[in-house]
Amino acid sequence: MRCVIARYPFDLTKDGVISSMKGVTPEPVTGESVTIGRRRYPVKQVGAVVTRQDRRDFTGGEVTRAMARLGFTCHPAPGAVPDPAPAATPVQTASALLGGASPLDD
Repeated sequence: MRCVIARYPFDLTKDGVISSMKGVTPEPVTGESVTIGRRRYPVKQVGAVVTRQDRRDFTGGEVTRAMARLGFTCHPAPGAVPDPAPAATPVQTASALLGGASPLDD
C-alpha cells in the first residue's frame, strides 16, 4: 500500500512491516503505540525502522494512520482518552429537572 510519511511516498505491506520489526526490541511505550505480532511498539520507533528516517521528520499520526490502514492495531497515548462520565438514565434526568435529586447522586 502506498503511504506518505514525512512527504515521502512508501510502498508498505503488512508482511514487510512485520519482517522489518522482527528482532527489534520495543522501547518503553509513553505515547501512541502499535501492536505488531505479540509486541507493542511506540509509533515513532516503528516509523524510524520502517522508513529509515529520523524521528523528528515525521509525526506519530502519520505512522498511526499508515499502520491502521495496513491492518495493525493502534493504541492512543496512555491517559489521552478521558474516562466517560457516568450516564444518567432518563428517569434520573427528569427527576433532576423537576427539582429532585441530581442525576449523578446515586
